[in-house]
Amino acid sequence: MEQLEAILAAYIEQQMTADSAHDRQHIERVVHTARQLAKAEGADLAVVIPAAWLHDCVTLPKNAPNRHEASQLAAAEAVRFLQSIGYPEHYLDGIAHAIAAHSFSAGITPATLEAKVVQDADRLDAIGAIGLARCMMVGGVLERPLYHPTDPFCQTREPDDLTYTIDHFYRKLFKIGQTLHTTAARAEAIRRNTFMQTFLDQLAHEITR
Repeated sequence: MEQLEAILAAYIEQQMTADSAHDRQHIERVVHTARQLAKAEGADLAVVIPAAWLHDCVTLPKNAPNRHEASQLAAAEAVRFLQSIGYPEHYLDGIAHAIAAHSFSAGITPATLEAKVVQDADRLDAIGAIGLARCMMVGGVLERPLYHPTDPFCQTREPDDLTYTIDHFYRKLFKIGQTLHTTAARAEAIRRNTFMQTFLDQLAHEITR
């Protein structure tokens, strides 16, 4: 497995784009979390580890009209690459499904334990301290204001995360924990949500006039 991971890491390094929210460090965090969840849940590492390394081997910008196709494009590219290095064929369908199902925008329900583990690992990276930082990075790249000028925390309006960065917490981030499948991931989501709420409480303190 160690030799395989070195090959996968080298390939991913070549595939990396300028998307700072889906960089090499994001991949490594997802692999680390997926490994932990797989061991806790008894999932097959021969599927989980390649899928975690390759889940973002094709990425599209957050505001791309075909964003929902990215994970399926990544699944196809992952299979092509794994075939090129002689990875056992009987794992490829499971890997492709895990990659295709990891994405929110694809709307694919994970049908295997391995796909659930990879999806959970990727979604955990969207919350907590690292998720908060990634949210801010994306908001900056898209040049969105940090918060609504008169209702920063969506108390009297629907969240609009296409316009305001903080709205993404209410539109998506605080809901991620409800979508997780594994016991270990759900427990971790509670800890990460608590941190994000603490951040918003402090932000409210600082911007309240």
